[in-house]
Amino acid sequence: MIGYFPIVTLYVRRLIALSVLGVVLAGCAGEHGKAPEGAHRSGAAGPSPSPTASVPPSPPASPGPRRSVPTMAPGPGGLTPVFARAPEGTRDKIVALTFDADMTADQGPRAARGERFDHPELISTLRRLKVDATVFMTGRWAEEYPDQARSIGNDPRFEIANHSYSHHAFTSPCYGLPALPRTDMAADVRRAFDAFRAVGARNVVPYFRFPGGCYDDAALRAITPARVTAVQWDVVSGDAFAKDPDAVADQVLAGVRPGSVVVMHCTRSAAPVTEQAIRRIVPELRARGYRFVKVSALMGD
Repeated sequence: MIGYFPIVTLYVRRLIALSVLGVVLAGCAGEHGKAPEGAHRSGAAGPSPSPTASVPPSPPASPGPRRSVPTMAPGPGGLTPVFARAPEGTRDKIVALTFDADMTADQGPRAARGERFDHPELISTLRRLKVDATVFMTGRWAEEYPDQARSIGNDPRFEIANHSYSHHAFTSPCYGLPALPRTDMAADVRRAFDAFRAVGARNVVPYFRFPGGCYDDAALRAITPARVTAVQWDVVSGDAFAKDPDAVADQVLAGVRPGSVVVMHCTRSAAPVTEQAIRRIVPELRARGYRFVKVSALMGD
C-alpha cells in the first residue's frame, strides 16, 4: 500500500503513529472494561446463575460505594444514622422494595451441597415487571454468585447496598446468628464493599442493613468509620421461610403506606415463595397508584 502514496515527512509519520497508538489503547480499555438495649429486630432469613439470565460483561472495577447518592447526616455523638422510611406525611405514592441476599461466611459447604442462597427467578421477575429495587447483599453472597452480583450491580433498575460480609450479628441475641466482635464490625462492612468491587458491580450505594435488623447504639458507633447510612424498614413481608405466597402478599399490601420500605429476601432456600408474592404485590400496588423506587430515590425524595 505504501507504494501508492507520496513519501510522508517524519512529522506526519509520528502523528500517524500516535493516532494508531490511541486507537489501540482505547481498544484495550474497552476489552478489559468491566434489638437488647435500644436494639431493633425484625424477621430475617438465612440460597448459580440463572440459565436464562442475561449477564453483561464485567465493567471497570468500581472504586467503592457511590458517594453521590443521598445519605443522612450522623446522629447524636456522630452515631451512624438510621433510615426506615420516608418522612411521615409523605404524599407521593412511592414505595421501596428491598431484598436481602443473605449468606453467612460459613455457609459455603451448604452451597456446595446444592443449597440455593440465590434467587435468579425473582430478579428476572423484577426485570420483567420493570420494578426498581435495592438489593442488600452480603459479601459472601457476591463471592458465591459473582455473575449474578455483577449482573444485578450493573442493571440501572437495581442498586446494591451492604448487608455485611459475614451476615453475623452486630448485637446479640439475634435469631441465633453468630456474634461479630465489635472491633471487627467496621472491617466486616468494608470487606463486603471490597467483594462487590471485586466482582465488578458498579451500582453500589453507601447504605448498610444490619443482619437480622439487629443493632444497638454500640453497633451504630462501631460502624461509624465505614461511613454508611443504616437502612431498616417499616413493612415486614414475612417471606422468611413462608410457604404461602398469598399470605406474604397480604401482609405487604396491608402494610404499605406512601414512603414505605418493604423488607423481603432474595434467598431461594430460605424464602421460596417471594417471587410468587411479587407477581401479586406489584400489580396490586400499581393499581393503587404506587410507583416503585430504589432506597436512594426514596431517601432523596
